[in-house]
Parts: sequence; C-alpha cells; structure tokens
Amino acid sequence: MNRSLVGVLGIAGGGFWLLTGANVRPAPQQPSPSVQYIEGNAYQKQRGYAPAVVTKGGRIVWLAGHNVTPDANGKIVGDFEAQAREAFALMDRTLKASGGSLQNLVTMTIFLKDPRYADEFLKVRREKFPDGKFPSSTLITISDFAQPGILIEMQGVAVIAD
Repeated sequence: MNRSLVGVLGIAGGGFWLLTGANVRPAPQQPSPSVQYIEGNAYQKQRGYAPAVVTKGGRIVWLAGHNVTPDANGKIVGDFEAQAREAFALMDRTLKASGGSLQNLVTMTIFLKDPRYADEFLKVRREKFPDGKFPSSTLITISDFAQPGILIEMQGVAVIAD
C-alpha cells in the first residue's frame, strides 16, 4: 500500500509540474539551407560555372565519382555525350535517394579523357542547369580511367535541406 501511494503521488506530482510551468521548449527548427551563387565574370558564365557557392545550413552530401555503367558483357559503350548524360543521370539518382537533385550540387569536379570533350560537356551541363545557377566546378583532363572506354567521370558535393 505504501508503494502504491508513493507511485500515485509521484505521477500526480509529475503531471502537476508539467501543467504548472515545466520549462518545456520546442525543439529548435532547422532553417532551410541558404545558397548564394557568387556571380562570375563573362568567361565563367560562358563556361557554365560559378566561381564559388556559399551555403549555410542543410545536410552535406559528398558524391563519389559517377560514370557510365558497363553493359551486360562488361563493356563500356557510348560516345562522349551519351556517357556525360548517363553520368549526370546516375548522379541525379544518387541525389534523389538522398532527398535532393542535381539542383542541390554546389561544387563538382569533372574528369575528362580528352580536353576536346570540354565544349560538349559544357553543352550538356547547361541543359542540366537551365536556371543558370551552376555549381562551382573544376574540369581536369587525365590520361586514363580505371576501366577502358570511360571518357568522363564526375564527383560533387550537394547541400540538401533537412
């Protein structure tokens, strides 16, 4: 009986405490991330990238290199434009699985097998960012990739609202 009385008094006291002024505060709300695209010069705009992107808040997603997927025979197929489009599609799918999309990219690094593909890449990238809010970017040419036939690989960082 004594234990029951103590239990009832404890529950009643806790309820009274909550009703009369427990210092209860709602969880702080996470603001949506803010993204500021630093405007580049004419050359940077023509090449389709921002010299810098400033973010505040949000979740950061670090993307591994994305490139084409081998066919059923393990071969890499497709010309440069097809490979670039597939790499963007795979990157977008990864970002969607993280709650975002390509529009959340704030920076990307592009590796090309041949510098002559740069203008073709820029054409595809402009299509993927029609609003002109391009991620900051570095384009690098390399001598080869880990798998023969790969012509492009892209990696990036995205900031997605919580």
